Amino acid sequence: MKKVYSRPNSLKQTPFHYCPGCGHSVVHRLICEVIDEMSLQEKTIGIPPPGCSVFAYNYLDVDMAESAHGRGAAVATGIKRAYPEIIVFTYQGDGDLAGIGTAETIHAANRGENITTIFINNAVYGMTGGQMAPTTLTGQKTSTTPYGRDKLLEGQPIRMSEILATIDGTAYLERVAVNSPANIRKTKQAIKKAFQMQIDKLGFSMVEILSPCPTNWKMTPLQAWQWIDKEMNKVFPLGVLKDVTGKKDAD
Repeated sequence: MKKVYSRPNSLKQTPFHYCPGCGHSVVHRLICEVIDEMSLQEKTIGIPPPGCSVFAYNYLDVDMAESAHGRGAAVATGIKRAYPEIIVFTYQGDGDLAGIGTAETIHAANRGENITTIFINNAVYGMTGGQMAPTTLTGQKTSTTPYGRDKLLEGQPIRMSEILATIDGTAYLERVAVNSPANIRKTKQAIKKAFQMQIDKLGFSMVEILSPCPTNWKMTPLQAWQWIDKEMNKVFPLGVLKDVTGKKDAD
């Protein structure tokens, strides 16, 4: 029989600790598939700050370097400048990138740092108990907004990709999702393109991924997948926000 799929070499034989229905495990696998297909395993460094993905080094068989919360872009900058031939990517959640690390992210993009960021947007602080994040939707209930996020009290969700798209140093920005097979395929292509942007030395690239968090959303995995389409997509529409090459990938 013809073999049509095999486990990525850069994905360790370790059971994931993530909650059922969480998107992190899907994204981990996609990153590993891309690393294998682009032959990058021996020259890649990943940077996961604290968050649900803090144990990413248990799963990705590449060099990993932890950073303080929100400082992924700063650490990535230092590593990339010290080893410009290495592929460097950060793996950050919304509270980390859009809250605690807003300054580091924006200024790394503004400098045009030749790094890649994988931005997991699940609209809550996941690891610490489901508190409101910068990306929490208006009206969304969290452990710190039990009656729903009130725009008059807590403001409205931040669209980091749209903000970064206005910065000259950014080369590639795309928002994707992992709530359907079709979207998962598009996510993989976006990650591959972001890595290629770095290889081509074009500047800062980021893939924002809408990812389900059934545990903190108080939903079943199926309901969480559907909620992304019904609610998150309204605030965070999918698509390419910036591509300095002007090229469109075939689906």
